Amino acid sequence: MKSLLAFVIKHNFIFIFILLQVVCALLMVRNSHYQGSHVLNSSNEVVANVYQTAANTKEYFYLKKENDRLANENAILRNFLKSNYAILPVKEYQRNDTIYKQQYSYISCKVVNSSVNKRRNFLTLNMGSQMGIKQDMAVMSSQGIVGKVTDVTENFATVMSLLHKDNYVNCQLKRDGSYGPLVWDGGDYQHCLLTDIPTHAKIKAGDTVITSELSGIFPEGIMVGTIESFERRQNESFYTARVKLSADLKKVNHVYVIKNKFKTERDSLEANTQKQDDDGNH
Repeated sequence: MKSLLAFVIKHNFIFIFILLQVVCALLMVRNSHYQGSHVLNSSNEVVANVYQTAANTKEYFYLKKENDRLANENAILRNFLKSNYAILPVKEYQRNDTIYKQQYSYISCKVVNSSVNKRRNFLTLNMGSQMGIKQDMAVMSSQGIVGKVTDVTENFATVMSLLHKDNYVNCQLKRDGSYGPLVWDGGDYQHCLLTDIPTHAKIKAGDTVITSELSGIFPEGIMVGTIESFERRQNESFYTARVKLSADLKKVNHVYVIKNKFKTERDSLEANTQKQDDDGNH
């Protein structure tokens, strides 16, 4: 207490000065309408700025939670897209009597690790078999395709990125349906090559590339990228196109794992057919 009193006495002129300034300000506000309104407006502006700063700070800290909420909401909405349903005939003799059966469903996940600067690039997701994720499921972001699931544990899954030398995804030109495998040549992370495009295809720079039903894991029509250039290389009877990927694999944070509910049945049928054909040839 004595120290505080000594401090006040030592710096009394400063406290007197502040007191006089406050008194002057009060007199100006009370006796002058212009000065009073000016001070009031200034104080309101200061308070508003403080509130705005506080709101922005709060919004920043809640941004992660909001992103997670939107990703889950998008996954739910994607499950209702018409492209996820296969049209099945109810009765053979009624050509127009059809029903829709859901073929694809989506699981929202977060990317917890990824790479783009290797020959074999992978992503790690924060969900695994407990959420129904299995090997060979397709993965996409809100911008375009990302890759396919390779390994799964209870709580995590690894994804073979498009930027992997062994990853091939059948894609097609939106313009005329011409298709070919999308591969990565080990160049920069924003481009892949669409190969084996027939020379009769109507292709030009700027064309949209989308997924093909022939991929076996992706629904048809998901965005892949755009054609930047194409060429017919020497001794080849098809075009090779350079594709600018629509998904930025260096910045992807949230993805959707796509479950094809008909895949197991289809794979089993095709394997059985191939086996019968091989046995017949022998």
